[in-house]
Amino acid sequence: MGNVGPGADSRSLGSIFQKPVTSDLNLCRLLRMRRMRAFVQRASGTVAPLGTLAFWIGMGLAARSYPSEYDWRYMTMSSLVYAERNPSGFLWARGGLFLCGLAGLYWTAELLRGWRRLYIAQRPIGIWILGLGYLCMTCCAVLPEGRFITPRAHDLLALAAFVGISVGLAVLTIKVIARSPYGRKLRGSPRLYAGMLAGFALSPIVLGAVAQAYVSHELPALPWVSLVWRKRGVPVYLSFAFWEWVTCAVFSLYVAVLSRASPPSGRYSSDF
Repeated sequence: MGNVGPGADSRSLGSIFQKPVTSDLNLCRLLRMRRMRAFVQRASGTVAPLGTLAFWIGMGLAARSYPSEYDWRYMTMSSLVYAERNPSGFLWARGGLFLCGLAGLYWTAELLRGWRRLYIAQRPIGIWILGLGYLCMTCCAVLPEGRFITPRAHDLLALAAFVGISVGLAVLTIKVIARSPYGRKLRGSPRLYAGMLAGFALSPIVLGAVAQAYVSHELPALPWVSLVWRKRGVPVYLSFAFWEWVTCAVFSLYVAVLSRASPPSGRYSSDF
């Protein structure tokens, strides 16, 4: 028999009591990490709709502060954002844009983080385009309109935000519907329904471009969309401002649905 003394007994007893304590600590840490991960996933699905809500609140307050009548059907969003046109309320509009863009960047960052956990070899082009659109939106909110080399650079930045967000949401819609268990239960190909929903997301921009092209070709003497159009009886569906606000409403609906349907858990295709 080996030489067993009081020191050996104390060491053996210490190891017996130490193992349960260590395992309990590891279990607590694991549970804490899982709770934190679940909180981040829920937050990423909530932050984007909250940012969209901030956008509409900011625009609503900016419209109320507009120095004259504001008719959204014949007046573009830029009338609310520029300081010389809306000196009392442009900060509300820019604040709503900034919070919406910031929330969208957080959402796309979480989507990228979930993608990297599963699909390393592929490039998430759709998420990058969506994030680029939100980045352009944020830049529109914080950059002064008179500090660009090109006079129309601020308008081009706003257009890039619209296009980036619309294309990103369309790609995200296709991937979510194609991989959804509910989509597989529908008759026909799930990609057909996904393509139809993605096309609906892009339709306001397309219709607005068609209306603008028609006005430029058939009504070249007509000034830029304003309340003059309403006085002359120009139909609302030809107004670029009308389709601009319709596009924002459609984007808000898609963001609210997709942010809940596609949390950052990797539930999207590797070619996303």
